[in-house]
Amino acid sequence: MATLPAISGQEAVRVFESFGWTAARQKGSHIIMTKKGEIVTLSIPNHKEVARGTLRSLIRSANLTVDEFVAAL
Repeated sequence: MATLPAISGQEAVRVFESFGWTAARQKGSHIIMTKKGEIVTLSIPNHKEVARGTLRSLIRSANLTVDEFVAAL
């Protein structure tokens, strides 16, 4: 399994967009992403660095693997 790099919220949004997620709205410092056909929404903190545990949880919620996510960086 690949290790997660320290990335910003904007970088995370770009990677999730490459997998078909779209930014639906922003509330404060969190970007809410949705995907057609998915019940789950992703709430990505728009910070300089997203905590690795938070990022891993977002990846799991999006039904991706860490390897797929890192490869898309």
